[in-house]
This record gives sequence, structure tokens and C-alpha cells, in this order.
Amino acid sequence: MNQQSSHSNNVILPFAGQTCIVTGGTRGIGAGISKGFLEKGARVISTYQGNDGAMMQFKESLSHFGDQLICKKFDLTNTLACEKFFEEIQTTHPEIHILINNGGIRKDQLLAAMKEEDWDAVIDTNLKGTFTMSKLAVLKFMRLRYGRIINISSMAAVMGLAGQTNYSASKAAQIAFSKSLAKEVAKRNITINNVLPGFIETELVADLSPDLVKSYLEQIPLKRFGKVEEVVAAVLFFASKEASYITGASLEVSGGL
Repeated sequence: MNQQSSHSNNVILPFAGQTCIVTGGTRGIGAGISKGFLEKGARVISTYQGNDGAMMQFKESLSHFGDQLICKKFDLTNTLACEKFFEEIQTTHPEIHILINNGGIRKDQLLAAMKEEDWDAVIDTNLKGTFTMSKLAVLKFMRLRYGRIINISSMAAVMGLAGQTNYSASKAAQIAFSKSLAKEVAKRNITINNVLPGFIETELVADLSPDLVKSYLEQIPLKRFGKVEEVVAAVLFFASKEASYITGASLEVSGGL
């Protein structure tokens, strides 16, 4: 991998010369992850499904990174769209080094009232999306004999929350998926790990009622919600060379839940 120096002070940044894909990378935690990798020298391809306004705002806020950041719109549940995405970036980014499976949705409802289409939508986006993107990335990583996949799972995977049978199932499945895949690709110097955020300060938390906020804070030993930057730090660690002996692992960023 080529090492590029930062323009300002000639310091070699840890991800210089590497290309990172961040699915769901233009809002919330995904936007923070994209920014984190850009600041550490990576070229970043942030993908999103539908919110053009949020993408434009995100891109504008990071315009000083120039062509180090590109944004691509497609549906993670559509295998052909995922394949087309990899074909399109091949000419400009022939080598991919890092994949962050962050794209995901929630459609909360008690199981007895949950619509089948809401179950399917969450599983298709969160789990099938992880499968398709990981499969396509692994094919590139194997040729390179190097790669990092980090799945943004959730504390819902290990705790369970009422009204989230679909979401919890998809996030727990990401962890099991990672453990198996980690064993398949380890000999090619490819690692697969998971970050499990708890309650993090994003637009999702901003919509909660004061009573619900109070209830959640009472459950958290550290008595506060996490910051996006604290999740990003865990992701950057798993993607770093210092984490090269860690694979199939999960790191909780939850304030002690």
C-alpha cells in the first residue's frame, strides 16, 4: 500500500493509500466513521440509499477533502445494484482495503403486531446487505491478501429490546456471520470484527421523549449517551495495523450496558 503524506505537516497518516467503503455513510454514526477515516488519510466511498439532501449536506461539510470522498447511491438489498457499485468504482479505486457494514434500518413493532414486510425489510437491509457487500469485498481482499471488515452491530444483538425482534435478530446474526467468515479468510490476512454501539447521540436519540431518555439513562452505568466519536475510535482501531491479530471479535461501546 502506498503511503501518502498529509499536505499540511508531512506526517504520514495511518490510512494513507487505503480505500474504505462505508455503507450508510452519510448520516449519523456512518457519517462520523466516514469523516474519521478521511481525517486519518483514507480515500472514502460513502454509500447511501435515498436521502439526497443529507448526502449533499454531508458532502459539503467535508468539501475540504476534495476527491478523497465520493458518495454513491444504491440499495443494499439489491444484489445487482451492489455488484454494479463495485464495477463502477473499479476504475477509480481498483484496490479496496476496508469495508464498514454500517447501512441499516429499524422498523420497530411488537412481534404480535409486526408486519411480515417489516421483518423482511430489516433482515434484507441489515443482514443480506452485510452478506452481499462482504462477499464482493472479500473477492477483492483475497487478491490483495489484505482486508478489514467491520460490522456496526448493536447492543440490541446481545440485550434484546422489546419491539425489536427483527432488528435484534439481524444484529445478532451479523456477529455469528463474522465469526464464521473470520475463520474462512484469516489465512489471507483479512480480519472481520464487530462494533456494538449502545445509546449514541444521533438524530435517532434526539427524537426520544424526555421520559424515555430518563429511562434509558438509568440503565447505563456511565449515566450518559455515547458520542459518535467514541464509536468511530473503536472502528478505526479494528481497521488499524495494531489490530491485525484480532478477528471474529466484538467490542461493545455502550457505557457498560
